[in-house]
Amino acid sequence: MYRVTSNLTNDDMQYFARRREFMMNQVQNRMSSQTRIQNLRDDPLAAAHSTRYQSYLTRLTRYADNIQYTQDNYHVAESYMKQAVDMLQRVREIGVQGANGTYTKSDMQKMAGEVNELLGEFVKVANGRNGDGATLFSGQETQGEPFRAVYGNVAGAPGQVITGVEYTGDIGKRQTEIADGSYIDMNFPGNEVFWAENQHIFATRDATSYQVPENSSFFIDGVQINVSAGDNIQAVISKINDSAAAVKARLDPVQNSLVLETTSPHQLWIQAGSGSPVLQDLGVVSTVDNTPPANAAPTADVFGGSLFDMIVRLRDDLYAGKQVDVGGRALRGIDSGLDNLLSSLGSLGAKDARLQVTYKRNQTEIPQITELNSQAVDVDMTKAITDLKMLEYTHKAALSTSARILQPTLLDFLR
Repeated sequence: MYRVTSNLTNDDMQYFARRREFMMNQVQNRMSSQTRIQNLRDDPLAAAHSTRYQSYLTRLTRYADNIQYTQDNYHVAESYMKQAVDMLQRVREIGVQGANGTYTKSDMQKMAGEVNELLGEFVKVANGRNGDGATLFSGQETQGEPFRAVYGNVAGAPGQVITGVEYTGDIGKRQTEIADGSYIDMNFPGNEVFWAENQHIFATRDATSYQVPENSSFFIDGVQINVSAGDNIQAVISKINDSAAAVKARLDPVQNSLVLETTSPHQLWIQAGSGSPVLQDLGVVSTVDNTPPANAAPTADVFGGSLFDMIVRLRDDLYAGKQVDVGGRALRGIDSGLDNLLSSLGSLGAKDARLQVTYKRNQTEIPQITELNSQAVDVDMTKAITDLKMLEYTHKAALSTSARILQPTLLDFLR
């Protein structure tokens, strides 16, 4: 038997009234927050999808920022490299004029003066910085200048002039992520961009009977090369040639010594590994200083210079009035360096084209993922308004009915 009392009726009325108020509050919260998921229990599956969508959107936004920053760097670097190309072409024109045999030694010295001025500006271009003040052609060493000019006296030159330019950066390449698992270089090491010739290191130590004393490793252009105890010189050469380094090793047929040659114009970056005596034993690396790039063994012969070396050579030949050398050795070095610089400029353009395609895809994905996230969590405003009005209507109707049914009785006044 179900007993009905005034307290039971009142309790039921309060319970259902509060329940409707709670439901109205839920609908209002969904409308104000523009999402139908206030708690994970509202829709666990949609909440999980939304979490992944929002995480991906955050990454896409970061990738877009990385792309734009890298493109800005590329545009600044491109401007500097184009200036360098223009100056090199002017230097080449001067070299061609100085080699045609119609100018006096005094005229050639005047040409050398212009080349010297262009050399000073060329060093400044190679030390160029981006909008953040970071150097563009110094590898990962972005604060100091990558190229340091060395001054001295040259016959025929008025006062001290630049006699050499040393690279003080490194070969590290800063990278940034432009898509999931996809990276691109943000800079170009200066000892690649501003190099003119393939570099050679000729050791003078006979390596015919050499054997690696213990398992060890060394580095060429940042690539680790592992050798094993008992490896002879042929095995060492084979491992160097099979590595990812842009270097070719061979045995000199005259001295039976190790020869290293770059396969593209850049400065060799050789470093002995910790506790590894292989390169020192073979007479390639100095036993005193293992810090690249100026760490070749004193007995080794190093050939192949930078663009600065080529310009210095041309200027010195002009100062000395050596028309034959200007038209041969000097111009050949300038042409080789110009080809390498144009190749670096083309590589930069290709990377920039890749960034443009990636950015376009990125900007297409962002609205697509945003729409998917919206479908998963956004509230249907039309339905929400309808539900809220229905709840308000039924709530008012229930309160009106309760007011007529739950009238005060005589007992209420006798309490």
